[in-house]
Amino acid sequence: MLSVSKWATAGCDALVAVLLAPACAACGVPLETPTQGAVCAGCWRGIVPIAPPVCEACGDALRSWRLPAPEERRCTRCRRVRTAITRTTALGPYEGSLRAIVHALKYDGRRSVARRLGTLMRVRGAHLLLGADAVVPVPLHRMRRLSRGFNQASDLARHLGVPVAHALRRTRYTGSQADLPASRRHANVRGAFRLARGARATIGGRCLVLVDDVSTTGATLEACARTLLDGGAREVRAIIAARAVSRSV
Repeated sequence: MLSVSKWATAGCDALVAVLLAPACAACGVPLETPTQGAVCAGCWRGIVPIAPPVCEACGDALRSWRLPAPEERRCTRCRRVRTAITRTTALGPYEGSLRAIVHALKYDGRRSVARRLGTLMRVRGAHLLLGADAVVPVPLHRMRRLSRGFNQASDLARHLGVPVAHALRRTRYTGSQADLPASRRHANVRGAFRLARGARATIGGRCLVLVDDVSTTGATLEACARTLLDGGAREVRAIIAARAVSRSV
């Protein structure tokens, strides 16, 4: 037998569904339980982890397990160039349901999605968040922040269960990384980040975790991490909602 609260919720869902017919922010299918969020249960269930093996440093998928021990397992790019980030974890690949959910948050302004998405990131990245002193959202340039009205990385960071430190600022407006070939993305963000005012005193000797919604080549995260390390951070890790998978060797 349904409790009074469950009965009331079910009644509200039915009423809202009939009167307003809201659609899932990710797939567009009418929501059966609109009071439970802007994304349907099917889309949340559609999020799957990146199939192992995975590069410990950048989070990209690897083609083979025939690599060094797990704690040393890195893709060709991360083995060739020493990265500033020690470990990266992604909730899943940037495709399917997860891609649609990220787009709903980032481009459609469905900020309520950040709570559940951030909570899932917290669970998936529990090992990476363990021992961290603070999470640092990747900042937007003030022009993009003004046009979008919010920073999706900051919204996600609030739900990771670790203190949030806005330790970075973006000093140079850069074009979208998605519009550039992989070979130009590192140059596009080089020198684009600086420490926020007063951040040096708060990050010195600390273990920090960068937070962002999507990573493709990892160029933005790497630029942010180097800025934090130059500012005195002891270690920088990264947790992201989605990772573009290339199946590196």
